[in-house]
Amino acid sequence: MASITEAVDGRVGNVDRTQVVLFTLDNLIWPILVLTIVVFSVLLPEIFLTGSNLQFLVYSSAALGAIVLAESICLLSGHFDLSVGSIAGFSAMFTAIVLSEWLPAMPGWGGVVLILAVGGTIGLLNGISVAKFGVNPFLQTLSFFIIFRGGVIVLSTYSIADVPESYLYLGGGTIGDVPVAVFLVIGIFLLAATWLKYFRTGLSVYAVGGDKTSAREAGIDTQRVIVMVYVLSGMLAGLGGLLFTGFLGAATPSLAANTVFPAFAASVIGGVSLFGGRGNVLGALGGVLLLGTIQTGLVMMNVSQELVQMTNGFVLLAAILLYTGVERLRERTLAT
Repeated sequence: MASITEAVDGRVGNVDRTQVVLFTLDNLIWPILVLTIVVFSVLLPEIFLTGSNLQFLVYSSAALGAIVLAESICLLSGHFDLSVGSIAGFSAMFTAIVLSEWLPAMPGWGGVVLILAVGGTIGLLNGISVAKFGVNPFLQTLSFFIIFRGGVIVLSTYSIADVPESYLYLGGGTIGDVPVAVFLVIGIFLLAATWLKYFRTGLSVYAVGGDKTSAREAGIDTQRVIVMVYVLSGMLAGLGGLLFTGFLGAATPSLAANTVFPAFAASVIGGVSLFGGRGNVLGALGGVLLLGTIQTGLVMMNVSQELVQMTNGFVLLAAILLYTGVERLRERTLAT
């Protein structure tokens, strides 16, 4: 009898240890973020770990955060979107031209609706191509990455700042002393996390990403889910373009031009699986904050922009290596 009890206790203890290890692996981004903040606090005493600097860190990362969320939702569904940065840049430039030249009487809120609609429409085209016509997501989104990056230059080769103040408010306004974009980016991540965890349509994203065939057999309209994911991705990319415009005070030809790889890095470092079906978008938010911390710290140390770009490349490489190591450790843990 004692041996049976010991065996059961040992099995339960092993399950508990497995759960602890898996939880740690899924939330590895947070201790990494804390460690990075501590390192820069030591390197930059009295100036890095201040309320104003930390607030600016989150504020300057808000626009990228929207794009990272767009990429993360795609990855959770077992797909990806290389065009998120180009969608952000094109929708921002298109809307700025509409507001300043084509329909100057349009109110700022109309511009907000328009930029989300432009991003969502491009995302819809991505989704239909991938889900309905079976085009490879890499080829489809790569082509849109090239088309709409070129489309930005076709629309304008110079910055456009003649837009309503109300249009810039979400990206550049404040509530008290806190930028609106800080509240907005945290809010959309919380909403996305709630939707993915508690709502049927959100859970279907995980189901399709985990096993598309099983999801289809369970009665999930996989094509509809894929189209929905790409529409959301496009709208969030458009929101990123809006926040970048507010942050900069203008729509620029280079807006969001180099965001697709940081978006992948933040998602992967945050624990979102490259193969779909697993991950937490709040972890991706941690990835955004990690990239923002590194960028802000290096700039405050007067590191040249070229070295900052190189560092971003190393961060992406580190994300890939970390992901590979975590996956191997996860498989080993589940096998025991």
